Amino acid sequence: MPVAVKVIEPVETTSHLVFASPHSGRVYPSDLMARAQVSPLTLRSSEDAFVDLLVGDAPAFGAPLITTEVPRAYVDFNRAEDELDPALIEGVTRAGLNPRVASGLGVIARVVANGRPIYRGRLPRAEAEARIARYWRPYHQALGALLQRQRARFGQVVLCDMHSMPHEALCAHGARPEVVLGDRYGAACAPEVLDRIETVFRRAGLRVTRNAPFAGAYVAQHYGRPSAGMHAVQIEIDRGLYLDEARVAPGPNFAAFRALMRGIVADLAALGEAPAQPGLAAE
Repeated sequence: MPVAVKVIEPVETTSHLVFASPHSGRVYPSDLMARAQVSPLTLRSSEDAFVDLLVGDAPAFGAPLITTEVPRAYVDFNRAEDELDPALIEGVTRAGLNPRVASGLGVIARVVANGRPIYRGRLPRAEAEARIARYWRPYHQALGALLQRQRARFGQVVLCDMHSMPHEALCAHGARPEVVLGDRYGAACAPEVLDRIETVFRRAGLRVTRNAPFAGAYVAQHYGRPSAGMHAVQIEIDRGLYLDEARVAPGPNFAAFRALMRGIVADLAALGEAPAQPGLAAE
């Protein structure tokens, strides 16, 4: 079975940044594989594949990294624990259904890429709740504790919640951004913090946009409280830069892009070594 949460600590924590990769898990439980009506490769299409490797050097630059072995197709850590899909899970009412859940992407996903159903039939509610208790809660307990520790130590914390986006998702967005920074339109991160993060990616030669088509989901919404010195940014990277999406395998540019990301991670971590800015300290 997959490990719910891994926290990799620096030898010495010098940055108030925290890096997270909640969708790069690739250990598929046997109960999922037994029930899935799609191929293993199709299941893997929902992964932010190898993003944990792209940011794996964060601890070397003084910033902790939190990740998981649990695949997104099994439990989605970027959803609230009560985002249960009545079309998949028995005994769940349809009241208050939000668009994410309605599309099949609740905390227990009903579909993978291009809306392909994962399961034959529905799941007992007890099974969904057992997954949440075993995996979702330990991950978020660890993430919350890590963020609070960083804020207590440095006066503020910035969570870089790292994701990847299918290249095809960018087709309708003009010059095709290579990185999308989601701060929920300013609700999850102070503008001056986001400005500095954007500058790091732009200086690395990447095209950056904000909040379109991805403005941030549960993690940014839940943990981003700029007035309290807690900033959260969902960072989406175009998979076409490093991944063979058809095979869900490292692409020909993987090594070069990983080296580029090492420099980006180093520069981001260095932002967290600066003194807390006026107005951004914890209240």
